[in-house]
Amino acid sequence: MSTKKQWFLIDSEKEYNAAVNRYEQVKQAANGTEDHKEKMLLVHLIADYEKSILDLPEVDPVELIKIRLDDFGYKPSDLAAVYGDKGTISKVLNYKQALSLTMIRKFSDFLKLPVDSLIKEYKLKTDF
Repeated sequence: MSTKKQWFLIDSEKEYNAAVNRYEQVKQAANGTEDHKEKMLLVHLIADYEKSILDLPEVDPVELIKIRLDDFGYKPSDLAAVYGDKGTISKVLNYKQALSLTMIRKFSDFLKLPVDSLIKEYKLKTDF
């Protein structure tokens, strides 16, 4: 009989890495199973830890993307490689088009940003 790991608030990188590794193992768990319950708990614990260690400025999502690009030494073409459309990336970075849900998901993963920071409302530049 195997003993299932008990999860507590994550307060170290070692615990964080263990939680992420376990999440990867159970991320396909079917609803209603014990693994699914563990997966949902891990999502919350991981998100809370990431929020506690990230020191993100209070700026709009596009500016935050630009900051993270600079932090990682990336260029807009790197975002285009992730998303697949250079023209759309240019429009988004110039406030001419809003971020789509697909972009938010991909950029969150690519730039290691919480989704919450990318879903905030911001103004677009409109031509009249």
